Amino acid sequence: MAKFELKLPKMGESVAEATITSWLKEVGETIEADEAVLEIATDKVDSEVPSDVEGVLIEKLFEVDDVVQVGQTIAIIEISGEDTSDSDASDDIEETVPEPKVVEALEKTVSVAQETVASNVVSSENRFYSPLVRNIAKAEGLDQSELDCISGSGLEGRVTKTDILNYIETRGTKPAAVTAPAEPVNNNQAQNVSSPAPVVSSKPAVETPVIASGEDEIIEMSRMGKLVAKHMVESANTSVHVQSFIEVDVTNIWNWRKRVKDGFAKREGENLTFTPIFMEAVAKSLREFPMINISFKDDQIIKKKDINLGMAAALPDGNLIVPVIKNADQLNLIGMTKNVNDLAKRARANKLKPDEIQGGTYTVTNVGAFGSVMGTPIINQPQVAILALGAIRKVPAVIETPQGDFIGIRYKMFLTHSYDHRVVNGAQGGLFIKAVKDYLEAWDVNQEI
Repeated sequence: MAKFELKLPKMGESVAEATITSWLKEVGETIEADEAVLEIATDKVDSEVPSDVEGVLIEKLFEVDDVVQVGQTIAIIEISGEDTSDSDASDDIEETVPEPKVVEALEKTVSVAQETVASNVVSSENRFYSPLVRNIAKAEGLDQSELDCISGSGLEGRVTKTDILNYIETRGTKPAAVTAPAEPVNNNQAQNVSSPAPVVSSKPAVETPVIASGEDEIIEMSRMGKLVAKHMVESANTSVHVQSFIEVDVTNIWNWRKRVKDGFAKREGENLTFTPIFMEAVAKSLREFPMINISFKDDQIIKKKDINLGMAAALPDGNLIVPVIKNADQLNLIGMTKNVNDLAKRARANKLKPDEIQGGTYTVTNVGAFGSVMGTPIINQPQVAILALGAIRKVPAVIETPQGDFIGIRYKMFLTHSYDHRVVNGAQGGLFIKAVKDYLEAWDVNQEI
């Protein structure tokens, strides 16, 4: 019997590790090809790790809550045939588990991280620190002695990403005295100094404690909830948020959809909602305004070649996830509808793959789904803009005709465009949202789908 090493697969450029949340198979159980063996969680998404082969699970190398690096062997599966653990594995296995590429990527990451943090903290004979942990320590200003004091929950007491992030959060709430360096004072200045200048601490101020009474319910935030909260705070602290608002008359779209939706559902097996129509208009507008489809980092603007639309989706537990429609500008309305419905359905069922929530270049969120007329969304970093769709309302409006103006009933909605004022000025942000409006209001009510 041969042995197959099940490894943690690559899950996107920015994901280097994952936490094991549960084992779906136990030692001795039979595993089918493509059957899920365990569940993992990253700072992006929860997902399952399937087996590439059919066999029997004979060894689990990690336990629940252990942190595993990309490319590490998670479990051993016994299979029929030749040993697949060496370099002479079959072509099918090599294609499924691209170990050389994973190792090469890891070696490059480790090399860069070691160069970055070599002057700050190092591993010793008694304590190993991963490049990721050392990089976080450098970014947060932790020295060697402070890092050595952190209790590790990983294998053999190693400090994991979660350990150091939890320590940093606690560290920020403890008051610390900081002595300001004394500056030379000449005799004339000394005559006017009656007391020393106050010392200003570089540490964050201690927050006012929140006291819960005996009747209050204390709810622990979920892992995803904490990540979303952290991401939102970082975005607010990074970007200079500015909003532009515009009202759109979608009466033509409302009437057209009402006419074609039943036939579309019967023919395509899909519900035609308003969301893919709006996403199509956004994709077309981004082609007109490519400087909205950018990222900004270290005083450099990264102009994106592809238009990958993020679609914010609410989960049953109240959290938020943003699946991405890749190359959205290349899809027609049928393709856009199928992509929107598929991603939304699998998002609610927690069935998204890691690469399906990465690579977004612009995000759309539908606040109108909850009855909100408008909203001011927070930018999804490292993007520079996000669009909020308000609720569609039936309202009285002035209608202009060659015979004169009159009052009529129209279907209208508000669009809110939040953008980073460091790189997107008011004119550009306003013109972009107007382009979306123009596409929607010019909808051809006679077109077929």
